[in-house]
This record gives sequence, structure tokens and C-alpha cells, in this order.
Amino acid sequence: MQTSYYPTPIMISANGHYPPRSPPPNGLSRRSAHSPRSSVDRNSQIAASAGDGALAEPSKHADLWFCDGSIVLRAEDTLFRVHKSQLARHSAFFRDLFSLPQPNTTNEIEGCPVLRLYDPAEDVENLLTALYDGPNFGKNDPVDFRMVSGILRLATKYLVDSLRTKALVHLNRAWPNSLKGWDAREDLSRADEMQSGPGMSNIYPSPADVVILAREVNAPSLLPSAFYDLSRYHYTQIFEQDDESGPSIAHLPLSTADLQRLALGKEASQHAITTLIRSMGSHSHPLLLGHHAHSHHSCRRDFSELVHAGHSALSL
Repeated sequence: MQTSYYPTPIMISANGHYPPRSPPPNGLSRRSAHSPRSSVDRNSQIAASAGDGALAEPSKHADLWFCDGSIVLRAEDTLFRVHKSQLARHSAFFRDLFSLPQPNTTNEIEGCPVLRLYDPAEDVENLLTALYDGPNFGKNDPVDFRMVSGILRLATKYLVDSLRTKALVHLNRAWPNSLKGWDAREDLSRADEMQSGPGMSNIYPSPADVVILAREVNAPSLLPSAFYDLSRYHYTQIFEQDDESGPSIAHLPLSTADLQRLALGKEASQHAITTLIRSMGSHSHPLLLGHHAHSHHSCRRDFSELVHAGHSALSL
């Protein structure tokens, strides 16, 4: 089974193993919402475990180890004993996997077969917790983004459609496609900046992270706001900043096409601003035809046109 957002079909080799999937771009973890950096490296492979004696001794997860579980998932050095029925109920990938004849294996723990997942244990923990308890997303801050992005990657990879949809709806609240949604986002950002000080707001993750995630999981709805936010950085911040707050975007795995899109979008936004200012200075502009035209609605209309122009340029 395959959905449109899954990049490649699942193939099974003659020996019953799954070939490793191409890893996403390498990146760096990030904490500051004001320094564009990349996402944590996520190797996206899966294979049935066939003996890992050379690896470190794994340990059972404190919460996600059910005594009546029917399969053990190993991610890095963490073991999760869960239920095949629960995985198959939510994931088309696992449903198809468990419907296949299972090879005989001596690699068992407490009578359960072991399936090794080549994913970060933290992401697997968050995915399984969301499957059992339901998603518990936060405020779209950098810490929440780390959790949600990991869940979204694995929900996309393992075809957990309902969880993927919920994660995208949550992220779209912080990275909206409407002016009304953007205004609400900026109101929260300004309120946070008033408390923490100018330039110190950390309420949202870096827009560069969002661009990378959107490309990785094929979520284009996140791109316009992320590119627009990134376009508000000065070029010196984007290409030359490389200090304790993090590396510049020059070190990030953004594609050449996305860097070009960013540069052209910044130019288009600056041109739109210049055009708007010039039109406001002309006698034909409605703002100068009388004090009645000096209204909240006319200002918002002009600004809406400006933002729309910027979004359109950055979405090309």
C-alpha cells in the first residue's frame, strides 16, 4: 500500500528483508528560533534484526514495555515491547508487513520476535506514545517542533495517515497560509518578545528547519510561511552568522533551488514594499484622498496585498 506523499515504493528482497531507505539530508540540531539551522540527522532505514551482538547492550523502555506485547521493536539501544495489532491498526506499513509469512528466527526476547528500526529512539518513543495515548502536541515552540517533526517523519515513513494529518494540522497553526493566521502567529511572537526582550523571542523554531522538514515529508503547505519568515532575515544573518547561536544557512542542506527561491523571494518582497511606499506617496493613492480613507481596513488591505505578493514569490 502506498500513498501520494510516500516517496518510493516498499520492496521486499528474496530473503524477506527490507532494503535500507535513502537517508534524509544531514543537519544540525537547533534551539534558537532566531538562527536558521538544520534538523537533526534522521537515518530512514528499516530491516528485520538478524543479530546485533556487536552493538551496545539494549535496555527496555520504562513505559513502552507491555508484558502482553507480541513484538519487540529496537531503536538504537532501546527496546519497546508493543502489540502487533496496535501497530497494524494505525500503520498500513506494519499491517502489510505482519500479513506476510514471517521467517524463522532465533532472535527473540521473552518469546517475541525482534524488529530493528533504524530510527532515533526518541522519535520511536514519541510515535508509539502517540499511537497508544493519542498525540499530545505543545505550543509549536522549538522543543515541541523537535517532537512533532520526529513524529511526522515516522508517520510519513510508516504510513500512519491519521497521525501525519494531525501533525500537519498542528504545524500549520504556526506556519499558516492565510493573513489571518499569520497575524495571530505574529501577535503571539510580539507578546513573547515583550516579555523576553527584543530579538530574544524563542517561541517558534527556525524557518530553515521547517523548510527542510517540509521537503523531507512532502508537506508543501508549510513552505510559504517558512520561506516568508526566512526572507525577513538579513543576508548577513543568513550567510555570514556562525557563532555560539549556531551556524549560518550556508552550512545547511537547503537545495540550490530553495536558496534561489529564497533570494528571489526576498527581492520580490523588497520590490513590493518599495512599490507600496511609492504608491502611498502619489496623489492617486486612496490614503491621500481624504482622512476618511485613512482607515484600518484600507491599511490592512494594502498590507494584505504586500504579504500576498511576498508569499506568491516565495511559493514559485
